Amino acid sequence: MRKYLFAGNWKMNKTLKETEEYFNKFLKRLSEIDFSDREIMIAPPFTVLAYSKNFIKNTPLKLGAQNSCWEEKGAFTGEISPVMLKELGVEYVILGHSERRHIFGESNELIAKRVEGVYKFELIPILCVGETLEERNKGKTLEVVEKQLLEGLSNIKDIKGDKIVIAYEPVWAIGTGINATPEEAEEVHSFIRERLKNLYSKEISTQIRILYGGSVTPDNIQDLMKKPNIDGVLVGGASLDPEKFFKICNIKVEKE
Repeated sequence: MRKYLFAGNWKMNKTLKETEEYFNKFLKRLSEIDFSDREIMIAPPFTVLAYSKNFIKNTPLKLGAQNSCWEEKGAFTGEISPVMLKELGVEYVILGHSERRHIFGESNELIAKRVEGVYKFELIPILCVGETLEERNKGKTLEVVEKQLLEGLSNIKDIKGDKIVIAYEPVWAIGTGINATPEEAEEVHSFIRERLKNLYSKEISTQIRILYGGSVTPDNIQDLMKKPNIDGVLVGGASLDPEKFFKICNIKVEKE
């Protein structure tokens, strides 16, 4: 069974003390969540990865990272390797996030190298794709998403569907409080699923989880998760609040 994935991206937030306070609150409610049909992943900043591991080591929670280099080691100042992440217990790595693309100028080519490196070292890449508001207004949403998707996966040859995750994050909805409607999100998710089917096979396309990200809250999660091709969410701002993230992760998923 393809498990739903509820992923929290803390971005550049939380000190050691704040991390401890967060887990002390979140873990108290963890036993209320039924993990039979879902996984929960938290991706803190690099500075608290090792510290976070101590809190989640005897729980069902998964540890994620927010980026990774493609090489095992070497002269890559400021980068972190997949091997270093794996040693810390990291299982998932967020790659190609819109903030990496638009603030730091990461290209599809660079992101493809990161995806390949993470995959090669047996971590699970979460490849983010999504259009800007200008691109959506010009009717280029599917064109942009397709290009990011195909180029981002271009270096992966022998693909295993349960070892890759795609996250659709419309740039105009990230951190704005404006989220895509469930119908808008499902349209893009269905398109991605179809392109994955054409690229690989129907079996692989059904194994690959496709997440939605962009101002996900406890108020809109239920309607989003009803859609057949939404397999989970990548949560930014709401994941910083342990109570809000718990409410998101603990919903009963009822598909249409």
